[in-house]
Amino acid sequence: MKFPGAAYRHLALVCLVVLTAAGPTLAQSTTEYEPRVGQEGKDVVWVPSPQLLVDKMMEIAKVTPQDYVIDLGSGDGRTVITAAKLGAKALGIEYNPDLVELSKRNAAKAGVSDKAKFVKADIFESDFSEATVVTMFLLPDLNLKLRPTLLNLKPGTRLVSNTFTMGEWQSDETVSVGGGNCTSWCTAHLWIVPAKVAGTWQSPQGELKLEQTFQMVTGTLKSGNGTTPVNGKLAGDRIVLMAGDAQYSGKVNGDIIEGTSKSAGKEVQWRATRAGK
Repeated sequence: MKFPGAAYRHLALVCLVVLTAAGPTLAQSTTEYEPRVGQEGKDVVWVPSPQLLVDKMMEIAKVTPQDYVIDLGSGDGRTVITAAKLGAKALGIEYNPDLVELSKRNAAKAGVSDKAKFVKADIFESDFSEATVVTMFLLPDLNLKLRPTLLNLKPGTRLVSNTFTMGEWQSDETVSVGGGNCTSWCTAHLWIVPAKVAGTWQSPQGELKLEQTFQMVTGTLKSGNGTTPVNGKLAGDRIVLMAGDAQYSGKVNGDIIEGTSKSAGKEVQWRATRAGK
């Protein structure tokens, strides 16, 4: 089909305008997003965790294929992808939609899209109660803001943070790595969410009154022989108490603790029930 000269020139001008306007959009669509270290985010700037440290975080959390790992502020997805490579089901919660899409692409390249999922969401409005492992690289004030929620997770849930702590809640394990690509942000902290045992318990050995500060336990054991100070520690739902020369160890299951007591070389079954239950 032929056009008159004026009409042809008009058509060519229209095409040029359309192509010029579309040019940047077309170019942007073919260029993959690349995050910049230090770029501003909702609550923090983005700094990736060194892969060597991520591997150590997985190690101290003892991640297995039976775990469900949730990473808070998942960035480029490397922690989630690392967990997925270990066989775990993993989810990344990230507020930046560009980082979410980048993470999905990275997971596809790593061949773990079936196990590594990512969502655009606010970590303070998200439900991660089903996680068995929670990982994070946030600032101290954000860790403290999250702490009440984390403490209400199922006892035994493992929490791992790159570098930053939980205030007076002391970690159960802290490990630093060096060498390789880890020259900064090379410390991992592990906490195991403790069961709640504060209160009064009844046992054949007497009345056990316990006070709890995170995983640390103090109290008294009152029996016919008097009152004995008690000190102990929780690791998830496992508890060990010392009262004089006796050691009480067991598993906390709601309002019942069952295990064994050892004293003078003798070990017997032990059970305590929360008072009023």
